[in-house]
Amino acid sequence: MSLPRRASCAVFSRRSFVRAGAAALSGAAVAPLALPAAPAAAGAPKPTQFQIACMTLPYARFPLARALEGIKRAGYRYVAWGTTHEESAGRRVPLMPPDAPAEKARDLGRRCRDLGLEPVMMFSTIYPEAPQAVAVLTSRIRQAAAAGIPQVLTFGQTRGGNRALWVERFKQLAPLARHHGVTIVVKQHGGSTGTGQACAEIVREVNDPAIMVNYDAGNVMDYLNVDPIPDIQKCAAEVRSFSIKDHRNWPKDEDCGPGFGEIDHYRLLHPVAFTGRTIPLCCENIFAPLVPRPETPEEVDGLARRAREFLDVVIRGVQSVAPT
Repeated sequence: MSLPRRASCAVFSRRSFVRAGAAALSGAAVAPLALPAAPAAAGAPKPTQFQIACMTLPYARFPLARALEGIKRAGYRYVAWGTTHEESAGRRVPLMPPDAPAEKARDLGRRCRDLGLEPVMMFSTIYPEAPQAVAVLTSRIRQAAAAGIPQVLTFGQTRGGNRALWVERFKQLAPLARHHGVTIVVKQHGGSTGTGQACAEIVREVNDPAIMVNYDAGNVMDYLNVDPIPDIQKCAAEVRSFSIKDHRNWPKDEDCGPGFGEIDHYRLLHPVAFTGRTIPLCCENIFAPLVPRPETPEEVDGLARRAREFLDVVIRGVQSVAPT
């Protein structure tokens, strides 16, 4: 399916977004105390509790300590663990090795909370069809449980995956994940699992609440050039988290931070805005398109803050109108 070029699809222009943010900040300084909201009608859909998190991934060029400091400085309450960090010049270190003892994950979880950051998701760093997948995912489940992390993220290879093997392995892992209070979430990554619909079909076949969908709209648009807006409607019931990234097809085919691309985040979050669930929104790409990547961690801090503020405005807008 070819995605039409929609240069005007973003609800905010850059200028109007800045104006809206400034107005909100100035209003907050002088607004009187708000009256309590009226109680929801019996049986009315409950708003989703969106947790705006930043992955440490955008800070991969810097030490983990600086990543956590920057994420907190950018105003986040939630963090998602990325994959590696450059702890010194030319020395890239795994944030959490697959074979690390659960105690190491527990210590890092405590370290995050001491900074005021609640960890909500971690990468598995392995494809579900890889020979060591069951062993690695088993270790990740135990690490996540020790750290108090509710979700472990996995995804397939861009050339496609072995659906039957995925289902078999997820059914094997699901009881352990359930026992530890962890959910394995699978996101889109091109190939035969490149859409939310395809991932949801696998999840439905597994038929266990410990295996669910993570939605990555940027990947859906990037790898397959599929419009994520109709796609998410085909898997919304299975979505338990998002890997947040935007995408542009013009003037360059490029992933970018939310609000910098062509994806309408109002329409993206609308199908899951009133689920009554807790759904993390984990910012994976926060960068501006077309221009060079930041050279300093302070520049990354600024982009991280902008992504959080953009998502906060979208969430408030989407949930300001009750579903019919």
